[in-house]
Parts: sequence; C-alpha cells; structure tokens
Amino acid sequence: MVITLKNWNSENTGRITILVGHFGSGKTEVALNMAIALKESGAEKMALADLDIANVYFRSREQKTLLDEKGIELYSNAYGYDITSDLPALPASLRAPLEDKSFRLVIDAGGNESGARVLNQYGTFLRQEDVSVLIVVNVNRPETDSVSKAEAHLRAIEAETGLPTSGILSNTHMLKETTPADIFRGIELCRSLSKNTNIPFVGSTCLRSLLSELESKSERDENSLVFPIDLYMRPTWIDR
Repeated sequence: MVITLKNWNSENTGRITILVGHFGSGKTEVALNMAIALKESGAEKMALADLDIANVYFRSREQKTLLDEKGIELYSNAYGYDITSDLPALPASLRAPLEDKSFRLVIDAGGNESGARVLNQYGTFLRQEDVSVLIVVNVNRPETDSVSKAEAHLRAIEAETGLPTSGILSNTHMLKETTPADIFRGIELCRSLSKNTNIPFVGSTCLRSLLSELESKSERDENSLVFPIDLYMRPTWIDR
C-alpha cells in the first residue's frame, strides 16, 4: 500500500473530537498528539479534556506541564492530579470549551464502554454536528484482534453512550517495539471493520521514528493516510 502522511487539522477533526476505545488502545497518546497538532495548525483556543476516571495510569493529565507550555488548556477531575487515586468528579469549568464555539476540544474518554459512560452527562453538548467520535483500535490487543471483536467493542460503546462513531483510527502498536508489519496489519483489519460497519476508516498512526522504514516497505496499492505521532506517555518504569 502507498501511504500519505497527514497531520490533524480543522478539516479532518470536529470542533470537538472524542476518542474512545479499549484499554491499551493508546487513546491518550493519540489525544495528546492530536491536541498538540491542532494547536500548531492554528487553533487559537485549544483544550484537552481527560475524562478517564477509570484508569489510574497513562492519563493525559500527567502531561499538564507540556500542555501548559504548548498553550493547551487541560480539564481533568475536580481534585487535580493524583496518580494513586481518583474520584469520579469532573469540573464544572469543562462547560467552557463545550459551549464556546471558538474552542477546539479533544476528549480523552475512558477505556471500554464502562469508561466511556462518563460522556453521558455531557450528552447535550456532544450530540451536535461539530462533534466527531473516533474509535481508536489497536489490533495487537486480544480484545480487538479480529474484525468481529472490534465491531462488538465499537457497538458496545455506541450503546452505552448513544453517540454514533464517526471514524475508525488504527493505532496498532507494541510501544517502542512496533514494526511496519504491525502498522500494515492494523490498517487491513480496520479497513475490513470499516466495510462491515459502513463507518469511515480515517487512517493509521505511526511513530515518527518509524516513518522512513514504513515508507520503504510500502507498495503501490490502496492509499492510506498515516498520522505521525510521538510518545509522550511512556514512563521510565516500563523500560526497566
């Protein structure tokens, strides 16, 4: 397949973009990269909402310093960042980027349908034309390693939130052990998922450090959009 490098911008995301998916799919990494890319592409008012109150690790609020430096507003739980505990209390201030049409907002929802359930309290704001819902799929996760399992997962999230899925994004990875074969396998499965569900396949992510190798192994076939990403959420204890 031939690949085309893209970056997230106002043309391929909604004013509000919600990222849903399985635990370990890499939603948080995608959310950070997307918010940073949108800010760098010209979004004057950019916000990221960390609505993951189900998992105490790999939360975008851990990168508050980075987001502050980039000029991106962060909304998380009402009690601030504490990696050892979390309370299911979200700040009332989150209404600002939801209501203010001058904001671009990326929402990092919790994993699975149970984690995405928190979106229900914002239903009034999220059932609008300027909202897109992307399901992030990592086909290296056993829960989404087949089309049938990925579709069941997608439908479970839709049933829980009442929000239709706007697009399918492959984020197939093995952290720093990711290979081009992982990327290509994710693309193929997500294309099949797209055909089964009639939900558009928007493309795949790829580590920026892997792009040259990915391009060298691609062939002239169906075109796929690839969004370069960097790793912000990999803590040092994983490398030990």
